[in-house]
Amino acid sequence: MRPAFLAILALLLGAGLAAPAAANGLLRLEGHGGPVKGVAVAPDGKAALTASFDYAVGLWSLETGALTRWAEGHRAAVNAVAFHPDGRHFLSAGDDFALILWERETGRPLHRFEGHRGKILALAVSPDGRIAATAGWDGRIGLWDLQARTRLGWLEGHRSNVNDVAFSADGARLYSASYDGTLRLWDVAARAERAVLVSHGFGINHLVLEERAGWLAYGAVDGAVRALDLATGAEIADLTADRRPILALALSPDRQSLAVGDGEGHIVVIDTARWTIVRDFRAALRGPIWALAWDRSGRLLAGGIADEAVLWPVGTEAGEGADEAALFAAGARHFHRPPEEMSNGERQFVRKCAVCHTLAPDGGRRAGPSLWGLFGREAGSLPGYSYSEALLRSEIVWTAETVDRLFAEGPDHVTPGSKMPMQRIARPADRRDLIGYLRASTGPRAEPMGSTSE
Repeated sequence: MRPAFLAILALLLGAGLAAPAAANGLLRLEGHGGPVKGVAVAPDGKAALTASFDYAVGLWSLETGALTRWAEGHRAAVNAVAFHPDGRHFLSAGDDFALILWERETGRPLHRFEGHRGKILALAVSPDGRIAATAGWDGRIGLWDLQARTRLGWLEGHRSNVNDVAFSADGARLYSASYDGTLRLWDVAARAERAVLVSHGFGINHLVLEERAGWLAYGAVDGAVRALDLATGAEIADLTADRRPILALALSPDRQSLAVGDGEGHIVVIDTARWTIVRDFRAALRGPIWALAWDRSGRLLAGGIADEAVLWPVGTEAGEGADEAALFAAGARHFHRPPEEMSNGERQFVRKCAVCHTLAPDGGRRAGPSLWGLFGREAGSLPGYSYSEALLRSEIVWTAETVDRLFAEGPDHVTPGSKMPMQRIARPADRRDLIGYLRASTGPRAEPMGSTSE
């Protein structure tokens, strides 16, 4: 676990030094140690939740931007968050295959729901607050009784990862989206599939349901953004902007604006009355837009590759006063300087390591341990970090040769069963440059310089 003083320091900094809303309405929610993968706004519009790669959920004031508290209990990246309709609880789900119910006032975990055999990418709470649904990468949808705190059952039928779920207004039906390219309709009480609404051909990442107006919209891996008539199943709009993949959708509280975030860092705002694009711009955060949510005043909360979420006025009219160049710069600072000014070794570090690791002795709020003093260190030996059993048993000592092997073969081969994500660096020269950069940046080393094989 992280040292307690880091959590206290982060809380003090969040409460005391949070940036106030700027003249253009920008508000930054800062403090996470990794990308923000999920966001949610409270029903009263006064608070927000952020889910991060650093295993933590942040609870924030949207009036000041201050951090209220961290909720820490997940054992891997957190992907999705939602407020409970009662306003006194919230939920989160993540890569540890778990759904957690939290007490909002204290940030205390009340129950951990388990049973999925893959990461949970999305969650939804029924309007009456009794049931939660989880979208699992094991191809199943979990249904959970939040009052009895038990599993109600599974919805099975998708042929691949389930990416999103949404309840109908009466809670009797559930809609789901999957990498198998389908949107499906389920009967919650009967635990049965009722219809395949769409067979898209490419994976579908997100859906938004608007029953009052009678439509459902979805975003897909190929960049498609389309809307269907719920009564007839007919396509009523295709607003594909030829940018891919679609990673986030959010409907405004007045149900007149649909925000779309993509993998190229753009946000599109769609007028759902006329089905026309009214805004199309580079977002306040550099990199993919993984999460979007509207507040009650027409501001849009966005999360992505940066370790912060950004809230600013982006509506059909409210966004006109926002300085989008300033918003873009706010996110760009996390990259230190443009990639073209970096050495190749530093670029490799930013691409492959910086999301999970820092080079500072204290490690910060990151999903992985600090790399300070890496060379000559035994894997799994840094005090204060909760390592996986696989890494603790590995008997690896980090040298130029073992780091080279890690990226040549991939963590799934060198440290199987550990928390390290699967990735490789194919070119020997890139691995050599990364190792050189790490040697120069990670403090005193206890092993000879050596050289890596070509």
